[in-house]
Amino acid sequence: MKKYIIILTVVLGLFACESELELVAPSELTVAGFWDTEEGARTAHTGMFADLRDATGTLWLLGEIRSDVWGGRTYESPANVSLIESSFTVSTAPFGGWAGLYTQIHRINDFLINVPGIDFVNESDKDHLIGQAYGLRALYYYALLKAWGDVPIILEPLATVDPAGLSRERSSQSDVMAQIKSDIEASLNAFGSDNSFWAGNKNFWSKAATLALKGDVYIWSGNLMGGGNADLTEAKTALQQIASFGISLEPSIDNLWGVPNEGNSEFIFAVQYQRDEASNIYNSFTGRSTEINPQFNAAGESMADFIIAGANRYGQSEKTILLLDDNDDARKDATFIRLYTDDNGGAGYPTYSEPTYFGSIFKKFLGQVDGSERIFENDVPLYRYADVLLLLAEAKNLLGEDPSSEINQIRQRAYGENYEPGTHAYVNGSQTDNANAILNERYKEFIGEGKRWWDLRRAGDSFVIDNVSFLNSGDEYKLILPISEDMIGRNPLLDQTPGWQ
Repeated sequence: MKKYIIILTVVLGLFACESELELVAPSELTVAGFWDTEEGARTAHTGMFADLRDATGTLWLLGEIRSDVWGGRTYESPANVSLIESSFTVSTAPFGGWAGLYTQIHRINDFLINVPGIDFVNESDKDHLIGQAYGLRALYYYALLKAWGDVPIILEPLATVDPAGLSRERSSQSDVMAQIKSDIEASLNAFGSDNSFWAGNKNFWSKAATLALKGDVYIWSGNLMGGGNADLTEAKTALQQIASFGISLEPSIDNLWGVPNEGNSEFIFAVQYQRDEASNIYNSFTGRSTEINPQFNAAGESMADFIIAGANRYGQSEKTILLLDDNDDARKDATFIRLYTDDNGGAGYPTYSEPTYFGSIFKKFLGQVDGSERIFENDVPLYRYADVLLLLAEAKNLLGEDPSSEINQIRQRAYGENYEPGTHAYVNGSQTDNANAILNERYKEFIGEGKRWWDLRRAGDSFVIDNVSFLNSGDEYKLILPISEDMIGRNPLLDQTPGWQ
């Protein structure tokens, strides 16, 4: 993969140098040669996943930072406080330029226009690549829809550098959702009966990933956009197919995390990180050795030998700490290392204790140690089977069905040998009770995986307002991001997001 990323970078670099001399669109430049061969298509395909990896930090911010997970104590200057507190304004609007996601979309558009005309030795390989590309474009437009609501729909490659030709007005949410659904169906049609993972590798998109995305999208559409039971049934049907692809819940939380476990049966699609190629974002959730080494973990053990050279810009909220403060639940120790300023006389701190609590280290994606260095090379899942089960629980609940089976599969895995049905099993309740139970389980299960804000949004505005302390009744307009003033200055066809004028 690294070889192809380097090749693609060189190719795109040549285009950039050329564009300084001639105002010719990248699509026109690539037609002559680059898109003529299967090798060029495969190189561009790999580049799409390099692009996705570049965007993963942004997708994480969009999907989690505004939720109730973060905003707690850090031992360095915290990052993205205005996002955590939803305290930005039009003049300080975050994610200018649509967070750069249209760059990825333009490259996928290029791919989808050109690759169908290329002869492949194996035409089924071409179909698989096209299925992946449609799935990725649906993923990007879904992120844009959730973040900004109305957004421009652009399906053709960039064909001009004339600013007048680049200006597009915002399409309605319903039109954007229709495009997302269209891309999902195009992806599934391209995959056909091919349920395989490209090169046996879950770092590439697949039919299973498209089905997971379909379930996610159709719940959003069904619950928030008037799709109703028809869309919810579509979601349920898509999600129920995924187990037949050899995807299953890992029996133990310990089987999920750590570089050696990245090939587990639960991951459906994960963004790849490798030493000397790219590091993930999670060193910003750790800290420096000068801060960590003098502290003690919750078991009362010294952190003096802990190897790290990161930052501590995000701290779990007290709500998160208390939610995970259950020693029978394996997710407590799998998610964070809690730090204290003393060892409590050797007894440690089995439960959360102020004022000796110092802060936390996020543990899921800690990479691995090589000598005196920690390498942040964990692959990061965008979809895994626990996600599928709890999305299925959402669909069933919204359809008036019993979601307790899916909730309890997650709880049984979390509690392991400590699981007591009388204590831990969830019993079907009202639709609102069920929704809160599902949200609570997703909260504990997916901390740090870029899910919580979207989970609350998908459940409905009232769930966001009830759970995020920085938002109050009347702030519903804030759930959709404003666009920056310079975006409107560059594109006069854009209107500001309602409520932010």
